[in-house]
Amino acid sequence: MFIPGMRRAAVGLTALAVAAFGAVATSPEQADARPKPVDVTLLALNDFHGNLEPPSGSSGTIAGQTAGGVEFLATHLAELRAAAKKKNTITVAAGDLIGASPLLSAAFHDEPTIEALSMAGLDYASVGNHEFDEGAAELLRIQNGGCHPVDGCADGTPYRGAGFKYLSANAFKTATGKPLMAPYAIHKVQGVKVGFIGMTLEGTPQIVSQQGVAGLTFADEADTANRYARELRRKGVETIVVLLHEGGTQAATGGINDCVGMTGPIVDITNRMDPSIDVVVSGHTHQAYNCDINGKLVTSASSFGRLVTDIDLKIDRRSGDVISAAANNVVVTRDVAKDPKQTALIDRYKTVLGPVADRQVGETTTAITKTQETLFGTTLGESPLGNLIADAQLAATDDEQNAVAAFMNPGGVRADLNAGPVTYEEAFTVQPFANNLVTLDLTGAQLYCVLEQQFVTGRTLYPSATVGYVVDPAGTTGTVADPCAGTRVVRGSLTLGGTTVDTAATYRVTVNNFLAGGGDGFSALTGGTNLVTGQIDLDAFVDYLTAQSPVSAPTLDRIRTTAEVPAA
Repeated sequence: MFIPGMRRAAVGLTALAVAAFGAVATSPEQADARPKPVDVTLLALNDFHGNLEPPSGSSGTIAGQTAGGVEFLATHLAELRAAAKKKNTITVAAGDLIGASPLLSAAFHDEPTIEALSMAGLDYASVGNHEFDEGAAELLRIQNGGCHPVDGCADGTPYRGAGFKYLSANAFKTATGKPLMAPYAIHKVQGVKVGFIGMTLEGTPQIVSQQGVAGLTFADEADTANRYARELRRKGVETIVVLLHEGGTQAATGGINDCVGMTGPIVDITNRMDPSIDVVVSGHTHQAYNCDINGKLVTSASSFGRLVTDIDLKIDRRSGDVISAAANNVVVTRDVAKDPKQTALIDRYKTVLGPVADRQVGETTTAITKTQETLFGTTLGESPLGNLIADAQLAATDDEQNAVAAFMNPGGVRADLNAGPVTYEEAFTVQPFANNLVTLDLTGAQLYCVLEQQFVTGRTLYPSATVGYVVDPAGTTGTVADPCAGTRVVRGSLTLGGTTVDTAATYRVTVNNFLAGGGDGFSALTGGTNLVTGQIDLDAFVDYLTAQSPVSAPTLDRIRTTAEVPAA
């Protein structure tokens, strides 16, 4: 535990000791005889999301440089360990190492990513929300090993499990109240103990399918950290690091090692943490920052393996307390040698994957990005790629289920589409979750409520081309308990296929099963009736790309403001 002012207090105590007991050693020789602090280096990453190969487009750059790819990441980690004292280096991660992954990893239930990160020297990782995508039993298999219960050992070799330890302090088995996995770990370095507490965000059930979190209960992050910090201190641990899959966002002017105008859940959570906690390695928001929050070092290394956070701790050898803590986000550049073992792993899985990944499924006339437009000063607008996916989902259900509209959640759009031919692998990278489409009945009144809930959740539903409505920036926002009370969506402006929506009429609407279950906070969708489950969302997307090629970016005119459409 590092307490500001500790050294000043120690000086005062020495003066008292002199008065009470006589002179103490003050010569340089005597001072040098005191135990030197232990230097410990933490190398941290987060939100890797199975990006074994270098990400493309905007996902593959940071701080003006191309970055990422596990072959380069492993080399950078090795170089950082060599620059520090290797035996004093601990490599950690703050969740979402797997899930929402490119095809090369996802096709094998992310086993390649676990193998790659184990080989790269990862020691400890917190779970993130995406670690629960396939449920608790699958997460335990990922940790412990064994073939997949349905698909077996897809590459023909046994899966041995993670070579690092997942930590999950705030996900409890509902039936027993016990943690799903180990809540913390203690790592000894030259006689001093370093404790690591791992957690995901408390809101995991709101952003993961209900099947993924079945049988689990998630607790408050700060309360859980404080609980286990006390337990660690009872075991003689004074240096405490929290690996937390929750984060924040700094202002756009901030660089990868800045902390400008920091906002988001991580601020409140850190402020509520016990003073005994020294460092918080965070994630989830895919942001880069390097902060001091309430006397704690708080870091995040963006996403996709583009950064490594190099954290240097000096620990008092006698007390075990942190004397100083500093961090530096290092870009994982691609100008270093590729790690040959990682290259061999990638080549092995690409061979097993075969020609499926390279099959052309369509073509685009220009790059189609997932970037959201700015709507009255916030990124609550449409997305070209999000709109395209909504159009694909409507096309997959308009004849089959008489759907008249479709909506897509922004978190499900994971990558851009480059201009030119589109391969199956690229389409998969855009939509990797294998969600089913669900078509359901909503009244016009319920539709308005769903749209109002966007402003409560802070997430825009990307609409199909049949949808149009007007937003009033001066309108009121509803509440979590009553999102329908909002007045942001101008009443009478909502149209489907050019026809004004009647609040008393019923309409067939398509979403994915994640949204249909209330995911991302859209509880209003759970009021839908006559649900029919359709094809996998990726299949609908691929079919649309094939049928409509060459595909262009849709115009962003489905959501307009009162500034664009003045009141009559």
